Amino acid sequence: MYENLVYEMKSQYNNSSNVVIREFCMEDYDSLIKLWDDSNLPHKPEGRDRRDKIEYELKDANAVFFVALVEDKLVGSVFGTHDGRKGWINRLVVAPEFQRRGIARILVARVEEVLSALGIEIIACLIEGWNEDSMQVFERLEYKRHPDIVYFTKRKNPDV
Repeated sequence: MYENLVYEMKSQYNNSSNVVIREFCMEDYDSLIKLWDDSNLPHKPEGRDRRDKIEYELKDANAVFFVALVEDKLVGSVFGTHDGRKGWINRLVVAPEFQRRGIARILVARVEEVLSALGIEIIACLIEGWNEDSMQVFERLEYKRHPDIVYFTKRKNPDV
């Protein structure tokens, strides 16, 4: 549905390699879970992050999921959703060995671009209080911390 985008990334050793940003597909699932594990991204493999749950979400017209690949290795991901008026960025992660190279910025920009084209004018993300690294990433991307919002949740079970 969306075109694959290719960016040139300079490595710390001054060689460049291409970063391909493309839509997530279910064939990426095992690599995605490995990326989340390797990056210590909390996830619920027996709940909301089960294969069938993500596959179901992918069918929703309100979901835009992208991955970043370097030399065919999945090194980053971001999930974007919207409710028709507000967009959400979820599950932004970049493999530790590829961090600080602009991949997170590219992934977020791609979700912002797609959501904006759909008429979404507000994009937000929720970051748990312990995750200072993610807060710094979004602050660098010009997202503003909203001190007046308290997040409430009601869950059927701890895995959702």
